[in-house]
Amino acid sequence: MIYLIGDLQGCCDAFERLLATLDFSPSRDHVYLLGDLVNRGPCSLKVLERLAGFGDAATCLLGNHDLHLLAVAHGVRAPHRSDTLGEILASPRREAWLDWLRQQRLAVQAHGWLMVHAGVVPQWDAAQTLALAAEAETLLRGPDLPGFLQVMYGNAPTRWDETLVGHDRLRLIVNVLTRIRFCEMDGTMDFQLKEGADAAPAHLRPWFDIPGRRTEGTPVAFGHWSTLGTLERPDLLALDTGCVWGGRLTAARIDGGRRELVSIDCAQALAPF
Repeated sequence: MIYLIGDLQGCCDAFERLLATLDFSPSRDHVYLLGDLVNRGPCSLKVLERLAGFGDAATCLLGNHDLHLLAVAHGVRAPHRSDTLGEILASPRREAWLDWLRQQRLAVQAHGWLMVHAGVVPQWDAAQTLALAAEAETLLRGPDLPGFLQVMYGNAPTRWDETLVGHDRLRLIVNVLTRIRFCEMDGTMDFQLKEGADAAPAHLRPWFDIPGRRTEGTPVAFGHWSTLGTLERPDLLALDTGCVWGGRLTAARIDGGRRELVSIDCAQALAPF
């Protein structure tokens, strides 16, 4: 059986309960995690230990909180007051965990689904999304990571252009795949608005509602947007249901062309701020 699961954010107890509910077996099943594996929840290190222990039975995407861990570990970002990364950073196996994280993916297409953490700009189709994700994955795994982390943060450029090169190109790729929510009609991204889809002013729409987006018709699964909640459309599946905020943790079974959602209630690990 094949499952997709939304943002864990260090909520290992909820993850264990969801796995038990699914009767998940790594010898028989496969799970795709849609990013934000760590941070804000109480057990980030346990999440990494559990996922790494699954071996080839788990495919993990990187979200903005996972990249934040790499940035904090390299001294590029100061820990936020709500971070729960201390156990990982203090672990005797710290470097092994950071290296494991660097090997994970930014986009995957499997079992009929394009999977990303946050979304896709309207100018990209599935093939280009995967190719551009691979560019950033190569950098994250290579010796130039520390230098890129120094310039990874920032909102510019906000619109995809084929002529982009260097740090601007890679920053935009990472921002699309791990941070996007809203766009203008021409694909210009807005990173300020984080509320639900109905909160957008007239000039903005959720990335998946931009007319003519090139992934339209390609099933896309994503997380990242807890204020959006579960969203099901024929070519869309949003699975961040706010576990860390006391919402739910949601899995979707997708093998055999099915789409069966299973959710469990989560204890609130972090209060809104």
